Amino acid sequence: MKASRMYSSVALAACTAAVLTFAGAGTASAAATCPTAAPQNSGTPEWTLSGTTGSVAVTGSTDTTAPVVKVTEPFSVNQTQVHTLRAGDGPVVSNTATVSVCYMGVNGRDGSVFDSSYQRGVPVDFPLTGVVPGFQKAIAGQKVGSTVAVAMTSADGYPEGQPRAGIRPGDTLVFAIKILSAT
Repeated sequence: MKASRMYSSVALAACTAAVLTFAGAGTASAAATCPTAAPQNSGTPEWTLSGTTGSVAVTGSTDTTAPVVKVTEPFSVNQTQVHTLRAGDGPVVSNTATVSVCYMGVNGRDGSVFDSSYQRGVPVDFPLTGVVPGFQKAIAGQKVGSTVAVAMTSADGYPEGQPRAGIRPGDTLVFAIKILSAT
C-alpha cells in the first residue's frame, strides 16, 4: 500500500469532520506492531450483535493474529454499541488522551474492510479529541491493553459518507480496536 493511501486511511479514524483532508492524520508508534496474520481458526466470536438489519460477529486480535469481523449484510444499528472483548490492566484512557492503537474498520453495508492498521502491521497514534465520536466512545474509559469492538451509527461515524473509503451516508461502521498506550 502506498504511503499516501495509508495516511488517507488513517485520516478516516483520526478526523471528526465529514470532509477530510488526506495529508496524514496520525503517526505510527515506533515501538509496537500490529499482527498481520489471520487466525488459523477464528473459533467462537467474542461478541455477536444483531442489528436493526443484519448482524456482526467479532473476534479480537491476539499478540500474533489480527481480529476477525464477520458481517451479515447489510448490517446497521440505530444506537452506537461498544463491547470490551478483553479488558486490559493498564490505566484508564481519558477522553482527551492521545492513544496508540491497532484497528480494523469494516463497513456494515457490505462487510468490506475500509481501513486496517493490522493490514499495514503498524499502529497509529492520535488524540481522541480528533476522531469521529464513535471511535472516541469506544476507547475513552477503557483500560490500556484492552481489546474492544464498536458498532457505530452513521451519525457517530461519517454522516455525510466518505467516498474515498467507500463509505456512503447512512453506513454503520464496525471497528475492532486494540489499545496499546495512552498519554
